[in-house]
Amino acid sequence: MPLSRRNFIIKGALAASGLTLARQGFSNSFIQIEGSVSGPIVISTWQHGLPANEAAWQVLSNGGYALDAVEKGVRVPEGDPKVTTVGYGSTPDASGKVTLDACIMDEKGRAGSVSYLQHIKHPVSVARLVMEKTPHVMLSGKGALKFALANGFKKENLLTPERKAAWKKWKKEQREYKPVINIENHDTIGMVALDSQGRLSGACTTSGIGYKMPGRVGDSPIIGAGLFVDGETGAATATGSGELVMKTLGTFLVVELMRNGMSPRDACKEAVIRITKKIPGYEKHQIGYIALNKKGEYGGFCIQPGFNYAVKTKNFTGMVDAEAFLKRL
Repeated sequence: MPLSRRNFIIKGALAASGLTLARQGFSNSFIQIEGSVSGPIVISTWQHGLPANEAAWQVLSNGGYALDAVEKGVRVPEGDPKVTTVGYGSTPDASGKVTLDACIMDEKGRAGSVSYLQHIKHPVSVARLVMEKTPHVMLSGKGALKFALANGFKKENLLTPERKAAWKKWKKEQREYKPVINIENHDTIGMVALDSQGRLSGACTTSGIGYKMPGRVGDSPIIGAGLFVDGETGAATATGSGELVMKTLGTFLVVELMRNGMSPRDACKEAVIRITKKIPGYEKHQIGYIALNKKGEYGGFCIQPGFNYAVKTKNFTGMVDAEAFLKRL
């Protein structure tokens, strides 16, 4: 059965998985779910999270480390030219260059990040090496590329003929960036996972806004904005217009709210509400948060209807429709 934002796949019984039916979603095809599971779990943003979760699950189901799982998971959309906002095949910036951002973080608070990286298909793996082999958290631009090449990564042309043709058409017809909400497969993949030993990790990778201004970097590689992990509490990741997330340090806020006793879903909701109170014009943008706590509870929330996220556990595989602050008319 083909997947879209108007349907989802469930494998296994809801009762066996420990999932709770919350309420009917925004269409008859979607059921809104807040979850709580025992054992490993991985969740990630958007439909391209489904194959990413499957790759991560290969690690988690064999007792592996959540950090290895999230890296392996997000490498799937990074290498898929059909996913036009992550890695190879991404939509370029306004000058026609594909520039990538990514970060990764483990349960110990270790983190690595790259921004404005060109010519490298898997920026998340470069980010992990920044974490493991340097005293820094972030490398950017030419420095990040030099580091990647010195560590065995291959320099590649990431602009596919299809994306190049689309860019040329855009340049001729539009010549300026305008945000479009909820384009299919449009945006970051953020992933957080809990393994069988109770270790939390997360990763976030993107090419950012299509046709962005050259030099623009969003929230995805910034620890506390696009991704934050606290091994004692939980993990959160974000998708959407990164400028709004950066201005409110959204994922750090979500984790701190969980530390103070909020459920993942309620923490994500509060982070969205913070944006609506602080940032004029928020209604022109989409922000989606997902979160997972140490207990295996998870949830999400967004500004606009239409954001969904992928969930994978022993007994459940599917897409979950996040509740939105702005209701569908």
